Amino acid sequence: MNDIFDVVVVGAGPAGCAVAARLADARPDLAVALLETGPGSHPHVVHAPFGIAATVPRPSERNYAYRTVPQAELGGRQGYQPRGRGVGGSSLINAMVYVRGQREDYDGWATAGCTGWGWDDVLPCFRRSENNERGGDALHGVGGPLNVADPVDPSPFSGLFVRAAVEAGFPENRDFNGPVQEGVGLYQVFEKNGERWNAARAYLENGTRPNLAVIADTQALRLVFEGRRARGMIVAGAGGERLIGARREVVLSAGAFGSPQLLMASGVGPGEHLRDLGIEVLHDAPEVGGNLQDHLDYCVARLASSRDLIGVTPGFAIQFFGALQRYKKERRGLLTSNISEAGGFLKSRPDLDRPDLQLHFCISPVDDHGRKRHYARGFSVHVCGLRPESRGTVRLAGPDAHVAPLIDPRYLSAPEDLETLLRGVRLVHRILAAPSISRIPAKPLYDTSRESDETLRELIRARADTIYHPVGTCRMGADARSVVDPQLRVRGLEGLRVADASVMPSIVSGNTQAPSAMIGEKAADLMLAGI
Repeated sequence: MNDIFDVVVVGAGPAGCAVAARLADARPDLAVALLETGPGSHPHVVHAPFGIAATVPRPSERNYAYRTVPQAELGGRQGYQPRGRGVGGSSLINAMVYVRGQREDYDGWATAGCTGWGWDDVLPCFRRSENNERGGDALHGVGGPLNVADPVDPSPFSGLFVRAAVEAGFPENRDFNGPVQEGVGLYQVFEKNGERWNAARAYLENGTRPNLAVIADTQALRLVFEGRRARGMIVAGAGGERLIGARREVVLSAGAFGSPQLLMASGVGPGEHLRDLGIEVLHDAPEVGGNLQDHLDYCVARLASSRDLIGVTPGFAIQFFGALQRYKKERRGLLTSNISEAGGFLKSRPDLDRPDLQLHFCISPVDDHGRKRHYARGFSVHVCGLRPESRGTVRLAGPDAHVAPLIDPRYLSAPEDLETLLRGVRLVHRILAAPSISRIPAKPLYDTSRESDETLRELIRARADTIYHPVGTCRMGADARSVVDPQLRVRGLEGLRVADASVMPSIVSGNTQAPSAMIGEKAADLMLAGI
């Protein structure tokens, strides 16, 4: 294989797949390489939406299953951080929820100096990436690679949750990506014909590209520089270490953990930290690996015996076998479910001008990421604060990029984040007290509405963890301390960009797959304008 390319993209998640495919399509004369640590093909458990129940809870070939450092405000617990590993990235194992966030998120980026990243600037990228099965309009696209669909066969319990929330006084919303985000309803998902439509299927299976090489099972170790210009990556694969060269640019799309890790392993980052590890400092960039933001989630779980719910029981095992046969024949039924079929966006206080909470309703008692089994059916309502004030870091555990980074979200280090979650849990209790759900016999696992505020705070500290949206560790900005400029170019270096969720200056108000793909689309536009 020719190991010299015009552009080398590192990381085949939603952003990396988008930027590599768009560049290759627009410029057939460019040789593009897309590097990925994990495998390039995937088994049926990945393609079936219900497979999330098997892929998220444990480490595997397709799940890094990182842990955080002990979290002081969570009682010293280590958090769990599942991240996708393979061509498709975290879109291989996530809940496939299609949410863009709020207009104000992106306008806030622009106001902070990220010219070209306001809502009106990024909306065309969202629409271009989308094929919404409901059809196109001013806010939605058709014909794009990311297929967006309504749930094929949602559980009746998801409808019960929506009705209960309406009874509790919250508006129903049939499109969280429409003019208004606030309300409750069923989520649209990245599915096609009952199958998970991950980023690789969306962007890489769409046509033949002789100028695009997808190089899987290959670990990126460190960048290679000629002076201050990036010239490629040292990688490790089946044949040992080698150089993948880049004539024009290298694009890091390895995610909020992987992109800062690769920069620091290459001598780009906080100088003192790198010197402590014996890494020669090429460029002292203090904010690399800083500004880590994530959505901290608390789960209100109930055990109930309905056949419309999921759990580890003999009866469900029999039911699952029948559902598997139906899925094989029709691509319908239980295995088309992402488990988190419904949810909503609510205000924790009536004086707020936009929602600051997100709910995910699951047709299973998803306790501790599904790692804790209760041998019963049930349901759960997850609540997270959308705009946390807490900021954390990603640091190297050692100079070798094979070693997992030190992830420290510093959850609840900003006291207001705890109070926002507390108010969110109270709203969930209000919904569960509404007639449509309260009439269902159910056993609380940990909490009820009778708990005092202080007891709920302690339960949050004891049980809250990520809902899988880490961002911000290669912050974009107009100031000299930002890691990348609004063109996504790494400051102080040449021929190097970052394009993934790590560039977000502030976290978006929702799930991160669609915004990550948008960043890849936008990166391709920026690069094509300058190549």
